[in-house]
Amino acid sequence: MTSQLFAIRFHAHRPTGLARFWSGLLGGELSTGPDNEAAILPLDPAGLRIRFVPGQEPKTGRNRAHFDLTSASPEDQLQTVARALELGARHIDVGQRPEDGHVVLADPDDNEFCVIEAGNKFLADTGVIGALACDGTREVGYFWSEALRWPLVWDQDQETAIQSPHGGPKITWGGPPVAPKAGTNRLSFELAPPADADVEAEIDRLISLGAVRAHAGEGEDGRVLLLDPDDNEFSVQRP
Repeated sequence: MTSQLFAIRFHAHRPTGLARFWSGLLGGELSTGPDNEAAILPLDPAGLRIRFVPGQEPKTGRNRAHFDLTSASPEDQLQTVARALELGARHIDVGQRPEDGHVVLADPDDNEFCVIEAGNKFLADTGVIGALACDGTREVGYFWSEALRWPLVWDQDQETAIQSPHGGPKITWGGPPVAPKAGTNRLSFELAPPADADVEAEIDRLISLGAVRAHAGEGEDGRVLLLDPDDNEFSVQRP
């Protein structure tokens, strides 16, 4: 019994507005819910659901995770950047070099993301969202490989990456140095056990792999809150 990665969750000051930005940029179907929550449904069977929920914590430093968007051609990259800017994104400087082929932007809520140049071989077997690129250790990459039972597709020089056996976006960790954590992460994983699963047994399995229970214990929606080995928040849904 293994939990599935149900969604990538954004804590956002304006969840519905941010969801509209990402829906317009990615072309995904937008779904709105109660309490100002919204979601973008997966772009394909192996894609990721993206959820947007209210969060008012101020942003301090760069996010520990960001999306890398792929490009089919140089013209496609330019069009994606132009569309993002029209929707409310802006260019930002995170130390990229002039010769780097990717473009670094921030969405309307100041979350970083990259539009990767065409011809990137590492992301060739993914979709529009090529990767969720994370700041993290090799150990956390191993943890998530075991937690989701997704195989490692990269493990070199302290850098790791995993991908669902069904394809879709990769999740990558860049290795040390890992920036100190400041506050609650804006992006986090939501896991969903199978409908007939023993949730407590699944929590015990995740803890045996290196997770710990968060101080909050459970969220208002009944999700069990945990921290991975790099202290990143994630949650497990109850049926």
